[in-house]
Amino acid sequence: MAMRRAASILTALAALAGASSARAADPVPPGEGMIEQPCPVQDSLWFGSAYVRQYDWAWLCRFRAENESLAKGAPPLAVFIGDSITEGWIKLDPDFFARRYADRGISGQTSPQVLLRFRQDVVGLHPRVVHIMVGTNDVAGNTGPTRAEDWQNAMRAMVEQARANRIKVVVGSLLPAARFPWRPALQPAPQIAALNAWLRGYAHDEHLVYADYHTALAAPDGSLKSEYSADGVHPNAAGYAVMRTIAARALAQADRRLRQ
Repeated sequence: MAMRRAASILTALAALAGASSARAADPVPPGEGMIEQPCPVQDSLWFGSAYVRQYDWAWLCRFRAENESLAKGAPPLAVFIGDSITEGWIKLDPDFFARRYADRGISGQTSPQVLLRFRQDVVGLHPRVVHIMVGTNDVAGNTGPTRAEDWQNAMRAMVEQARANRIKVVVGSLLPAARFPWRPALQPAPQIAALNAWLRGYAHDEHLVYADYHTALAAPDGSLKSEYSADGVHPNAAGYAVMRTIAARALAQADRRLRQ
């Protein structure tokens, strides 16, 4: 009994030592509390970095320097904000974003993270139109279990911010998906369809522009058509080509409303 107790104590001490070591290895913010420049060198930041995980949950540092540089010139005509589907768009279709469109997508993010950086990454850039497309990672539970109502409230809050600053809104549907490679136990197609039904109705009631990517990209079983994606979640170049046509039409519609 005594030997077992001693072994348990040693195991606990080892765990504490490991935790202390892990904490010691974490980066220390440059300063304490509220400071002028909390962001480390941009080259040291990436989605899974210790700094982002511990100190910058919404990754406000990701676009801060780029936003400051962009603010010195003419404002973008449109800002696209969202997750990896938005982030990947500019990489596979850069010509589309050469029209003074700013891409503010960050891989892996959920709607509360996007909401937290909405003021900085959208409102502060003073665009004419914002394109909001987020929710896939909410369904996947990337930042933990959540409710559909929480996603809806985040969408409402972003729309309200945009409207308060006279920015027209395009809401993009969630893309179809029958499975998530990083959450293989989930079957997300029915939830995605339900969220899109709500989003379409919300856009109608609030006089927003709804960009329906789901209908154009979905197979009958609710999956993303294989010709448009390699992993069933993220579009390839052909998928973004389809989305580009839908987005261009939606942005033009939003711009016409702005002129009325």
